[in-house]
Amino acid sequence: MKRTSLGALIGVGVFMAAAAAILTTRFYGSMMAIPVTVSATLWLMVVVCLGLTWKVDKATDEDHGIGLDNSQLNPMTIAQFMLVGKASAWTGAIVGGLYAGVAVYVIPNAGTLVAASDDLVGVLASAIGGVAMSAAGLRLERHCETPPPPDGLQAVH
Repeated sequence: MKRTSLGALIGVGVFMAAAAAILTTRFYGSMMAIPVTVSATLWLMVVVCLGLTWKVDKATDEDHGIGLDNSQLNPMTIAQFMLVGKASAWTGAIVGGLYAGVAVYVIPNAGTLVAASDDLVGVLASAIGGVAMSAAGLRLERHCETPPPPDGLQAVH
């Protein structure tokens, strides 16, 4: 599996922000309210990704922390954690970009539109939560990678 590219995540986030900004400018009056509770799932996934990162770090710091014994962290579990990290990174980039695009309209209009001022906290919490989820997912993915073989040893394919 290839590493998630930071540039690709940023590109997707910027694209989603641009698309959301265009659509929000046109259809903001038809949109539903955006309460701060919308961001709860994003922040929960940030905590989950950081917790899994801590668990993998703890296992890799020990001499025999990774293996098939009951007291060890299974390599397949680490691979599954890596998938959670990859999915979180992409989901965070998409959702964070969407809410950043909404913020492009909401922030300047918060002083004049009551709906925009009501949505401001929810939009900002969701945009920042999406970026944080993407960063936490990317960090988890990077911590689950297998280190390269020591110099002089050939990797088995």
